[in-house]
Order: sequence, then structure tokens, then C-alpha cells
Amino acid sequence: MAPLDSMAAPVRADNTTRDGRKGGFVTTGYAAKSLNVILGHHRVSSDPNAMLVTTLGSCVAACIFDPVTRVGGMNHFLLPGVPGEHDDTALGPATRYGAVAMERLINDILKSGGRRECLEAKLFGGARVIESSLDVGATNAMFAIDYLRREGVTLVGQDLGGILPRRVNFFPATGRAFRRLLQRDSMTATANREMRFMNRLNRVKVEGKVELFDD
Repeated sequence: MAPLDSMAAPVRADNTTRDGRKGGFVTTGYAAKSLNVILGHHRVSSDPNAMLVTTLGSCVAACIFDPVTRVGGMNHFLLPGVPGEHDDTALGPATRYGAVAMERLINDILKSGGRRECLEAKLFGGARVIESSLDVGATNAMFAIDYLRREGVTLVGQDLGGILPRRVNFFPATGRAFRRLLQRDSMTATANREMRFMNRLNRVKVEGKVELFDD
């Protein structure tokens, strides 16, 4: 497996200012328009100036792209599998579950011109930042790797596990990805944010049904 770009160059997250368009930012360290990908969401773009950005603890982000048509995207999910698979309540916003998040990301890449047989992926996150009997980060990581294998998407790089949160920058038009491990003082805020979302899963109903890919 080829090494990640992130191993050679750390993320520069400073000098960021609003550009006034669609909630984007211009990050001068990269000369790119930065678009934040928050938990339960995904973004797809073919803009060579777009840079997708997220911060991960136990969550996983899949960065999937077509190097031929040069379109790609990033998601950010909290729990593996599908709603109801790992809990008895079957509650929770569906996009926070891995199977739904992966499906919607790939479908939108295909709708934007990507070709399924060309898709490549890089995976980030899955750290152990939440203290619980279940290692949510490791479970997320294993799910994402297995999902890509089952769906025939080539995994070309991964940066998973550990105990520190990550900041990930991804250029969807080129597939380049950079990550920076955050300091321990960032861990509490990241873990608390993820715990709040996990607690809300017990109170919010699932958004719609899960659709399967057509062969």
C-alpha cells in the first residue's frame, strides 16, 4: 500500500480566513478553499481549489476519489454498520452510521461523474478517545476497511487507531490527503463532542431508509 501524503507533510491549519462563499474558507498555507465536513455529513467536489477538512477522534472519515475524472469527497461518521445493528433502540440520525455515510458519499461521487471501477480511498481516524467497554474507534476502522473490500473500492492509504485525535485535509480533485495528530489537550473537547452525539442517538429517530447499491 502506498504511503499517505500525510506522512511526508504535516497539516498547516493556521492563517485561515473566510472567503464569504458558501461557508468556505481560504487557507493561505495551502492557497485553497477549505470546506468543513462535520459529523454526520459529507461533501463532494471536483474543484481543484477545494480542500475538505475535518477533525476526528473515534470517528472515521473516508476520503474517496476517482483519479481519472478527478472528483472525490469525504464523509465523517460516528458508528459502524447501519442503524439498529449495534444497539437495541435502532435510533439515530442515519448519516452518522457508517453504512449510510459510505453509501451516500459514493453515490454522490458517481452522480458527479466518478466511475465506480476507478474509485480509490484513504481512511483516517478511529482513535480511542472515548472510554467505554467498546473500542468505538477500532470498530469504526474495521468496519470501514471491510466495507471498502466488500464494495470493491481500492484502499490506497490509511491512518487509523492510536489515542490522539486527528485533523485531516483532503483535496478531492487530486486525492492528496494530509493529517496532523492533535495534542492531548484537544482530546477532551473531541471526546466530549462525540459523546454528546452518541447520547443524542437515543433521542432522535433515524432519517429514512438505507438504500443498497445496484450491481
